[in-house]
Amino acid sequence: MTWVIPDKQGGCFLFLHIQPGAKKEGVAGTYGNALKICLAARATDGKANAALLSYLAACLKVPKTSLAIIRGEKSREKTVRAAGKTPEAVVAALFPLLNTNEKNPS
Repeated sequence: MTWVIPDKQGGCFLFLHIQPGAKKEGVAGTYGNALKICLAARATDGKANAALLSYLAACLKVPKTSLAIIRGEKSREKTVRAAGKTPEAVVAALFPLLNTNEKNPS
């Protein structure tokens, strides 16, 4: 998967394309070399960024503090670092959600 690569500290980087203001939340597939995630939150006052981190934390079953937006705070194209998660673990957690539009993964 080109949208997730390992980092040198035992975590990984996720390359994401975010669609804020979507009617349905979920993993929508790939968008170029990025994973596309749809969020209901609007891209105002950092609401979409906060919703993204909450969504990823729930999907990956990690605390929000282990996730950080490294690049793209004000862009749809974002790079997120997931501390303590291997690329394989991230793919295993997110791949089953592909096109299911699950709002609250468990």
